[in-house]
Amino acid sequence: MNPLFLLRAFALLLGFTIAVPGAEGRKPNVIIFLCDDVGWGEFGFQGNRQIPTPNIDSIARNGIRFTHGYVSGPYCSPTRAGLLTGRYQTRFGHEFNEGGGAGVGGKFGLPLSERTMADRFKASGYETIAIGKWHLGASPQHLPMKRGFDEFYGTVANTAYYKPRAFVDSRKSPEAHPIEAEDFYTTDAYAARAVEWIQNHKTKPFLLYLPFNAQHAPLQAPEKYLNRFKDIADEKRRTFAAIMSAMDDAVGAVLGALRKAELEEHTLIWFHSDNGGPTQSTSSKNGPLRGFKASTLEGGVRVPFCVQWKGTLPAGSTYTLPIIQLDILPTSLAAAGVKVEPAWKLDGVNLLPHLLGDSKEPPHEALYWRFGAQRAIRKGDWKLVAANADGNKLRLFNLAEDVGEAKDLTESNPGKAKELQAAWDKWNAEQAAPLWMPAPANQKGKAKNKAKANNPPKP
Repeated sequence: MNPLFLLRAFALLLGFTIAVPGAEGRKPNVIIFLCDDVGWGEFGFQGNRQIPTPNIDSIARNGIRFTHGYVSGPYCSPTRAGLLTGRYQTRFGHEFNEGGGAGVGGKFGLPLSERTMADRFKASGYETIAIGKWHLGASPQHLPMKRGFDEFYGTVANTAYYKPRAFVDSRKSPEAHPIEAEDFYTTDAYAARAVEWIQNHKTKPFLLYLPFNAQHAPLQAPEKYLNRFKDIADEKRRTFAAIMSAMDDAVGAVLGALRKAELEEHTLIWFHSDNGGPTQSTSSKNGPLRGFKASTLEGGVRVPFCVQWKGTLPAGSTYTLPIIQLDILPTSLAAAGVKVEPAWKLDGVNLLPHLLGDSKEPPHEALYWRFGAQRAIRKGDWKLVAANADGNKLRLFNLAEDVGEAKDLTESNPGKAKELQAAWDKWNAEQAAPLWMPAPANQKGKAKNKAKANNPPKP
């Protein structure tokens, strides 16, 4: 067996009181690839044979695929807030994307009271960069440069792939501006910047956070990628495939830069989506899961998810117990030898003992969601959920037997429903009221939603 693997495993058993250096005596780099609005049924490692994604698939092949990987928010900004803090975003009121009232005028953004992943890593000697779609606030104090990242290259929020608005290159200016170049394509540009960063920072440990705007609408792709899918007749699906192929090339460029710098075994790599796919607007496929983006059903919160750390994590394996994107921060800190303090009040857990086989226990007793009137709890194989698709009526499912959430078991298992409801109630009592509501276009009556904001829902 690889002696470096044994050394790292021994250090894990000691509780990560020390960092485990690679051959060059350095802490591991951390790279987080985040894709946008990609459903459960996409990517080769999830079974999609229509759109080849060999580079993204290699992360799962060289590492671990999570069959029950979740996100804490069913759409863009809340998931990012949870990812970068390791805490349920509802704890600090970041329940929705920007919207009316307090959500505009520069007030929207990850609350300044929260410390980010970049803050944690920077304090431990890491160099940090965010490349891609930020979507955690546009005011100067909310931009990445003020949230622990040394540099930022990307868009403040979602935008078009061509001529993106509100673009920041912090090397030149902290001010957002539009890109006018005709040949600028976000996915390709993000790959080039990430490769450049790795080349210039290969001697020190770094955190590279790369949240693509792919596959979010509007669907746009260069001819060089569209030409790969001439056999797809549906124009929307063809463009979706081209965008995904561009993203796969981008991931491949970053992985290639790591190999060239001889950093593969010194880099912990994560890949996942921010939520399920919006099937009607982009054609993203959620496979056997019911529901989609902005829903607490499985199709909204269960996502493609994998991790790689060559020489440390077992290759080509699957992990079948539920995990969540909140776990990325404490797991990555543990890999870097950084002790998580109780005062940080993280909801994520260190997955390394579970992934290395040192712990057979589930990482989480339960997982929770709150998204306005929609809510859910998963405990073991059981899930109690209220979703818009069902008129926000509480329904109970056994996911081991019914992954498509088709058979409501509330009446036949009232005790289980009551148990899960009590657990959700206890968790919900610890959450904050939303700091803002969604944009009016996404609301079904301002008065109704205002009432929900003032009175966080209970099942």
